[in-house]
Amino acid sequence: MDIKELFAKQEEMQRKNLNAKAEKESEITKVMTFYIGDQVYGIEIPSVIEIIGVPHITVVPGIPYYIKGIINVRSKVVPVIDMRSRFGKEEKEYNERTNTIMIEEGGVSVGVIVDEVIGVIPVYQKYIANSPDRIGVNDNKFIKYLLEMQDGIKLVLDVAKLIYDGDMYIPEE
Repeated sequence: MDIKELFAKQEEMQRKNLNAKAEKESEITKVMTFYIGDQVYGIEIPSVIEIIGVPHITVVPGIPYYIKGIINVRSKVVPVIDMRSRFGKEEKEYNERTNTIMIEEGGVSVGVIVDEVIGVIPVYQKYIANSPDRIGVNDNKFIKYLLEMQDGIKLVLDVAKLIYDGDMYIPEE
């Protein structure tokens, strides 16, 4: 191998490294972040319809404990999940920081009540860590992936599992 071939190989390796680094630093999606207790959670922006306060909730008998009832949003009736209840945390009284995030998956809309919306953050590949297998974090069934960032770990939720899991949604036949 002569010196020109050696330099060409070295340049090729550097180019591949730069491409890999750029790929790792390119934005994949954005995530709406919010608190449930002291933990920061997120939902990918494509699933978020809007954020509203906590509207009047009509209680419906015979539904799971974590579904607080139904609300009317723009002439559409949607169920509302209290995320504290869903994740087995102690319920607390709603306040001015409590919000309802309207989400949608596969044409099905649901409101999720959270303690406080933080904001929207970009997601880069370098921050994504896979959810550890079954370590007791709500059995990980609602966690899509983790974001390991300088200001702490954020748990990004799987909207499809939130909506379609268990008693939440029964598909029409």
